[in-house]
Amino acid sequence: MTKDDARRLNPLQLAYIGDTVYDLLTRSRLLYRGYNLHHCHQAAVTVVNAHAQAEALTRIEGALTEEENAIVRRGRNTHAHHAAPRNQTAMDYQAATALEALVGYLYLTGQETRLLELFRKSQEVASCPAQP
Repeated sequence: MTKDDARRLNPLQLAYIGDTVYDLLTRSRLLYRGYNLHHCHQAAVTVVNAHAQAEALTRIEGALTEEENAIVRRGRNTHAHHAAPRNQTAMDYQAATALEALVGYLYLTGQETRLLELFRKSQEVASCPAQP
């Protein structure tokens, strides 16, 4: 998909794809670390949630290009037609949507190298629970 075509998508459409891609990257990272399936799922739940994704966005914001910042801004400012989950703040939910929109945009426009670079940077200080 061209960048222009991707920019024409609603930010929630970008976030819809980005949510799945982010989840896949997270689960792949956990499997590569040697987690068994049970612990992989438990660890993924701690990383793939609005609060953790808001923190991940904070870690990469300084490294974003002007174009990427525009996607993040659109994602953050979009209005979902439902409230944030009860256990998440509205600010975290907006930031998570922004991150997912960026991930979706990078994926749909074929920028896999940049996507992986930002994902790795976003996870640099993210701690995953240790396996028992």
